[in-house]
Amino acid sequence: MNYNVQEIKEGIKLHTINTNNFKTNLYAIFLATPLKRENVTLDALLTAVLRRGTNNMTSQDVISKKLEEMYGASFDCGIEKTGDNHIFKFYLESINEEFLPEKEEIAQKCLEILFDIVFNPLIEGDKFKEEYVQGEKENIKQIIQSKIDNKSKYALDRCIEEMFKDQAYGLYKYGYVEDLEKITPQSLYEYYKKLINNCKIDIFCSGIIESKHIENIVQENELIKSANPRKAEYVVNNETTEEVEIKQEKVVEDRMQVTQGKLVIGLTVNDTKEGSKYTASLYNAILGGGANSKLFQNVREKESLAYTAGSNYVRQKNSIFIRCGIEIENYEKALQTIKQQLEDIKNGEFDEKNIENSKNLIIESVKSIPSEQDTEITYYYGQELSSEFTTIDQYIEKIKWQSKKEIIDLASKVKVNTIYFLRD
Repeated sequence: MNYNVQEIKEGIKLHTINTNNFKTNLYAIFLATPLKRENVTLDALLTAVLRRGTNNMTSQDVISKKLEEMYGASFDCGIEKTGDNHIFKFYLESINEEFLPEKEEIAQKCLEILFDIVFNPLIEGDKFKEEYVQGEKENIKQIIQSKIDNKSKYALDRCIEEMFKDQAYGLYKYGYVEDLEKITPQSLYEYYKKLINNCKIDIFCSGIIESKHIENIVQENELIKSANPRKAEYVVNNETTEEVEIKQEKVVEDRMQVTQGKLVIGLTVNDTKEGSKYTASLYNAILGGGANSKLFQNVREKESLAYTAGSNYVRQKNSIFIRCGIEIENYEKALQTIKQQLEDIKNGEFDEKNIENSKNLIIESVKSIPSEQDTEITYYYGQELSSEFTTIDQYIEKIKWQSKKEIIDLASKVKVNTIYFLRD
């Protein structure tokens, strides 16, 4: 694998990943903009409208036909939260030309379609096509209203919302119904013009490719040529963050018709020293990262208090979220048992085998990154948004270096921030 980065213009970068692991090429464009309450709904709607058509390909049917002509290439897009950034993601996957009978050149065609979707949307006068905007407003509205259907995901979203109340990360990535109603085809287009001229733009190409060839295609594309250099507006995901003062843990309870309680506990990792994110990853693995973790072994297996019990670490926000599905009457006992696991790690009640198992869990996960094209691209894009670039090999080495002492030191700084319980 060979990874290269080339600045096309200020604020616009091309990333190429030359790999023989796949028979497909994956092309992606990411637009990064700071998460803001006034823009979050606009972002979600805009992503959906852009996929509906361009000035050259005026409908999804036309786009689909174009893709079909390129040996069944596929397109997808979406919106994601990454730290305090809102990320527009556009993907196009095609067979690698090495596997075509005549080794037909299709990289240029793929990139042209992707650029057309992002930089040349269908405009009628000074606005987006009314029909497309109204249709996608209904779709986004349904997505927002249906978030309650997945109770586990809903509970996590609510915990994040409460834990980061009045902060960017607390916003829902698809926005809010009340804001949707205010958006017009014209106001959405005005927002698009502002965004496309100010956001950070990263173009990725992965597969059996020649970096220089891809660079030439991108450099010569008229839509890229006409794009303005920009002092890109986005939030750098720093390795360290300021300590969060927690005077008292927040407890939030929601009630609705559920057969199983959903308990989510948000932890703040108040360790700001350099390299603490690797220690925090290991701490999280010991706490709730699999079948050998403390949460699984003690909350689920030993005490039989949870159907599911685990945790995940959000590096960009230096936070850990514990998630459990429990019988509602077991709430108090489950909560105390979970808190006991936090105390046990703080007191060093884990051995070298726990550490080794957790290191192996992380290392195997990191080693698997190059086996999925989109995962590998996502990894390197995460490094692009970070204050520190870390290769996969470097990441593994930094995990290997972690010791019991470092884990205990970090554990003493982990604080319960928010307890959220969804019950009947």
